[in-house]
Amino acid sequence: MIEDQDARILAYLQKDGRATNQQLADAVGMSTSACWRRVRALEESGAIRGYAALVAREQAGFAMSAILHVSLERHDAKFVDEFVARVTTRREVLECFATTGDADYHLRVVVQDMAAYNRFLDDFMFRIPGIRYVRSNVVLKEIKTGVALPF
Repeated sequence: MIEDQDARILAYLQKDGRATNQQLADAVGMSTSACWRRVRALEESGAIRGYAALVAREQAGFAMSAILHVSLERHDAKFVDEFVARVTTRREVLECFATTGDADYHLRVVVQDMAAYNRFLDDFMFRIPGIRYVRSNVVLKEIKTGVALPF
């Protein structure tokens, strides 16, 4: 379980990952040296996996987003391992979740346009051995997106 001070640090860094140590320490009510040590400890423990810019998808040229529901024919380790290995290498796949329910996996994919999406399906998804089906839901509008955990 995350300690209260660490939760405050993480919440602030999720809002402003570019904050200086002084700004962060002031915001969470700690000395700069104690804050620096806690941030380093959070990084070393893996609680902080990295820092990144949040980029506006459409402004960056990725006009189309889709959620794919993927089911495998069999759950043999060979098919699962190959599916996971291939999907993790594709830049278009932003997220991949193994799930319960009708589909074995849910993927969030972004591409430039419908032609790029068709190429992604034809040249990649439909060529992965062991896939029973791929169902697509094209995202019409993003209502809420985010990556921040609710501290």
